[in-house]
Amino acid sequence: MVERFYSVGAIAKRLGVSVQTVRRYEKLGKFPSPRRNKVNNRREYTEEDVKKMLNILGRAE
Repeated sequence: MVERFYSVGAIAKRLGVSVQTVRRYEKLGKFPSPRRNKVNNRREYTEEDVKKMLNILGRAE
């Protein structure tokens, strides 16, 4: 099974918050740190990360 990764923009949209909020919560240690793409150093979130963030926000699916 191939693991799918989501961009910070896709995560923000799914969580219903701004990209800036996702980055801020990550910096404050509220959200899990995502892995970084080895080519372009962009954040890459997994489905597990999404579940954790939704739980933190009180919006568990």
